[in-house]
Amino acid sequence: MSRRSVLAGAAAAPLAVGALTAPAAAAAATTTAGGRYLIGVGIADVTGPAAEYGMMGYSMPQQQTAGIHQRTRARAYVVADATGRRIVYVNADLGALFQSVHQGVLARLAGHYGDLYTERNVLLNATHTHAGCGGSSWYAAYNLSILGFQRQAYDAQVDGIVEAIDQAHRTLAPGTITLGRGELTDASVNRSRTAFERNPRADKDHFPLSIDPAVTVLRFRQGGRDVGAIAWFATHGTSMTNANKLISGDNKGYAAYAWEHGQGTRYLDGDPAFVACFPQTNSGDMSPNLNLGPGSGPTENEFDNTRIIGERQFTAAKAAYDSATEPVTGELDFRFCYVDMSKVTVDGRYTPDGRRHTTATAAIGVSMLAGSTEDGPGLPLPEGVRNPFLDALAGMDAPIPQALADAQAPKVIAVPFGAMKPYPWAPEVLPLQILRLGQLYLVGGPAEYTIVAGLRIRRTIAAELGVPLENVIMQGYANAYSQYVTTPEEYDAQQYEGASTLFGRYTLPAYQQEFARLAAAMPSGTSVPHGPVPRDLSDDQLNFQPGVVVDSPPPLKRFGDVLTEARGGYRRGEQVRVEFVTGHPKNDLHRNGTFLEVQRLAEGTWVRHADDGDWATRYRWTRTFLAESTATVTWDIPASTPVGKYRIVHFGDAKGLDGTITPFTGTSRAFVVS
Repeated sequence: MSRRSVLAGAAAAPLAVGALTAPAAAAAATTTAGGRYLIGVGIADVTGPAAEYGMMGYSMPQQQTAGIHQRTRARAYVVADATGRRIVYVNADLGALFQSVHQGVLARLAGHYGDLYTERNVLLNATHTHAGCGGSSWYAAYNLSILGFQRQAYDAQVDGIVEAIDQAHRTLAPGTITLGRGELTDASVNRSRTAFERNPRADKDHFPLSIDPAVTVLRFRQGGRDVGAIAWFATHGTSMTNANKLISGDNKGYAAYAWEHGQGTRYLDGDPAFVACFPQTNSGDMSPNLNLGPGSGPTENEFDNTRIIGERQFTAAKAAYDSATEPVTGELDFRFCYVDMSKVTVDGRYTPDGRRHTTATAAIGVSMLAGSTEDGPGLPLPEGVRNPFLDALAGMDAPIPQALADAQAPKVIAVPFGAMKPYPWAPEVLPLQILRLGQLYLVGGPAEYTIVAGLRIRRTIAAELGVPLENVIMQGYANAYSQYVTTPEEYDAQQYEGASTLFGRYTLPAYQQEFARLAAAMPSGTSVPHGPVPRDLSDDQLNFQPGVVVDSPPPLKRFGDVLTEARGGYRRGEQVRVEFVTGHPKNDLHRNGTFLEVQRLAEGTWVRHADDGDWATRYRWTRTFLAESTATVTWDIPASTPVGKYRIVHFGDAKGLDGTITPFTGTSRAFVVS
């Protein structure tokens, strides 16, 4: 009997990772293509090192982590239909979902599940927060400011994503999915209006406010219980500025936190009650900074902006969710291939002038180096500072052949990524994917697509499939990362987004053509060629980020000692601040754990009330002298906090001269909240 004839498909997966239970397997027989599926959800921690570690997004070497505002998470959804087909959808609070992580996750899934979950039916994507850890790519362009590849961050991301998928697999049960829609017009602004206005009137008329306001929501239920939601909306993860050094999921991380906590999910207590994620679509030119300045809009406080833009997404998503009455019905399907985007010959059907063109070897333009002035300007390297990782790569100067300059025109090339030796600085063999979930089609693309670029891809696929445009979602930041995709008209403006469109003026038409090829294979049930195999550069990585040598407490102090004590009492709305002697957070990431707890006394027992994944807490790490450091824990007491007795607890780890890492705990005095 083939696996497709059995919905559970669990025979391919070892029992150790949680094959379907007998009741779930039995329920497969009653699951039909008429609206019922097997559904599972999962969540896990992907937070990297919380101190002295390069952050991913703004490419600012001086933006090193110095604590945690909110932990970053991977959220997974597994859906199976009556034919035995499955799809896996993962959204992670990361700056980008690099191809290295994609390859690492798929290798782990193959070891766990055989061919049940593969590159064909697994879609991984990032929220694009700019306040997470970097260093997980195998390509130099994305590790320059982090001083190379960082194993701790890579492992945290791969492990967390796999754990989330394992949990979703383990919790599979019969359920239904419904589709909701809405609009949101006050959580984004077009940061590249000059380029947008170059597009034809038919494209601009689709976005009369020059933004993509679409909110598309899936509501997941098991039996009569809500278990999850996916809420797509286009806005950048840049509410937190490049001056911030606290790890955060940014506005989408806050939106997920608000929804999950409202549904009773606690991240450290086993299987979650509810999993909500807020993925991007075509957000390449969509900024949350409504005043078109870093950290500006709707207020001048980056933390308030993160919360407000997150709340607006949550509110719009919840309204669409509550009114989601359209059943998702029909089969699951998927198509996947790799394409060398530097060598695509594009048919005239997809080009503005109707003539055949080709893409080009990857290169960035001069205006890309300035960054986006609306979200966070900055050069890849500060003047006068040596970068040992860059030096090891023989610098960033490389000859620019005239043929490449002509192929990338009107871009003025700053760095020819694709011509660097011994390997290109960015991947050119890239994954393209379409997942079908009933009447909905998710187009997985490995880049940041502007709203018009996304619109053109969606129109191409909708026409190929003969489906409504609204049922095709552009899922950016998927399975790899290759910077931006603009329309040819936007490319000519050479704004930041156009200068970051790696493969030249005809990058978007190439994507349209290749996605159309995938879409055309779905109705006919035909397969598509796999395409070239991407590089595995796992054994060719350099790291110049310093590690932890040793930790030591100040004289006459021990690890965990309180340096700044809590007061005896506080009112709701006030802030508690406690400072501890600590060790380096790199000693133990406390992934799926916490560096702090706010504990409440309940019936004579101290119980956790909040931790470092909560919005109201902040954990800051400071090096005070050579091997000495402090941990400062703050708690902004919410208005809804129950009256009672509380205390602050810090969990840390210290590295000795012999390399031994020893955990310790510090505890504040008890205080009363009234």
